[in-house]
Amino acid sequence: MTDHPTDLAALDALSTEELRERAFAVARRERDLGFYWNVLRHLPNSDEAEALDGAPNTLGVTVDEAVALWRQLTGHGYGESEPLLRAAFIDYLQKHG
Repeated sequence: MTDHPTDLAALDALSTEELRERAFAVARRERDLGFYWNVLRHLPNSDEAEALDGAPNTLGVTVDEAVALWRQLTGHGYGESEPLLRAAFIDYLQKHG
């Protein structure tokens, strides 16, 4: 168990970035790749990146999409997915924190 709170009110009071950092720390500790995959699936650019086939004429787009996903995964630019991601981070911390 960690020193971090796991009750809903305390977690909901945290910024999305703090929730992300805490959830990612738990997932790293637990080696929970499934959690990361779930988060990636909910990021705004995940659909576009999944549709790309990696053909040479899409390489620039693929790199751009990968960078966009990385920025979102590291807390920059959640867009409309932020409420869903906040809920996922809070749920994960309550179950595993």
